[in-house]
Amino acid sequence: MKSKASSSKADPAGQPECQPEIQSQPAISPNLTPYVDPGFSAALITWQKKYGRHGLPWQQSHEAYRVWLSEIMLQQTQVTAVIPYYARFLETFPTVFDLAAAPVEQVMEHWAGLGYYTRARNLHQCAKQLVDIYQGKFPADPALLQELPGIGRSTAAAITAFSYGTVAAILDGNVKRVFARVFGIDGYPGTKPVEDNMWLRAQALLPAQEIGAYTQGLMDLGATLCTRSSPKCPQCPFQLRCVAYAQGRTAELPVRKPKKAQKEKQAIMLLVQDGAEVLLERRPPTGIWGGLLSLPELAGMQEYSGKDDAFSVDAQMTTVRARASRFGDIASIQVLPVFAHVFTHFKLHILPVHVQLKKRDLEVAEGEHGWHPLSEAMQLGLPAPIKTLLSNLGTQSQLPFTD
Repeated sequence: MKSKASSSKADPAGQPECQPEIQSQPAISPNLTPYVDPGFSAALITWQKKYGRHGLPWQQSHEAYRVWLSEIMLQQTQVTAVIPYYARFLETFPTVFDLAAAPVEQVMEHWAGLGYYTRARNLHQCAKQLVDIYQGKFPADPALLQELPGIGRSTAAAITAFSYGTVAAILDGNVKRVFARVFGIDGYPGTKPVEDNMWLRAQALLPAQEIGAYTQGLMDLGATLCTRSSPKCPQCPFQLRCVAYAQGRTAELPVRKPKKAQKEKQAIMLLVQDGAEVLLERRPPTGIWGGLLSLPELAGMQEYSGKDDAFSVDAQMTTVRARASRFGDIASIQVLPVFAHVFTHFKLHILPVHVQLKKRDLEVAEGEHGWHPLSEAMQLGLPAPIKTLLSNLGTQSQLPFTD
């Protein structure tokens, strides 16, 4: 998603960062020969230089740290959503050394709202390993980068292509869509045979020069023209050679993932309030919302009962009161409406229970729990649905259970 403008960066010791020479394209092996097509890369590079994206924040530097940060943030996330997070991250963690030295809680708070939180945990671990193993220098060899947390084959290739000019193939979702349509590739790209075939093609199509513009062009083409729905075929440099366009199959290719019944879970969460402060809990480092602040959860997530009106705390009120009383003397308990949040692999139905305290237990702030001003909750590292719940607290329709 990026093409980089040339820049000179200094390492922490003040010496200029040396950029490795552009690596030449490896010899084409026999199994790649059927896919060799120099005209494809030439047309794509020409198109990218004239019509591709050139003004995104991370496109202004070859610095590997910035390239890596943007590539991780852009995984399964739209550019418009990433831009403000990218800016805030660089402001707080301007170098890989700053990121590695930061507490993981601070990293998670800066990531809150961007989703796919495993990325943030891997980002932090990767920074630590880069400092410990490579003294903060990103390897120019994609194979070495792949050994670090959170960096797969395609991401490693993109980082090294943009930072060092390394000739290596990428194959993200945008590229798979372009290949499937232009070359008429049938089969779901998530299956190993189809993906392996696409990797062979990706390697065979690599240009010997201008790998940055080529890699950026693949990303730009998939993101701006060859989109999932309503592709802009008349503007595409490959319209006349696109198999999907010629056969009227742009809506069919790439083949979609076979649908499975979506799993659904439910959870009761306690919104414990003492005056103008709310009690928050640091979630475990793994699992959903790992490492973020959230509301205390009652008895963990369970299989969804099937209907929101059957999902209540009536049968668990004794447990709710017992759990809430750990935080202080209860003034009232109010059951708020159920709301749902959709994750990648399941849908979570949340039943919030609003607990007002007469007097808090002063020792509760120890450990994973802490009191925070409700007015400042929006600036904390909270999951998006919990942040929304707190912001809408005053407008919720409530069913009171008072002592």
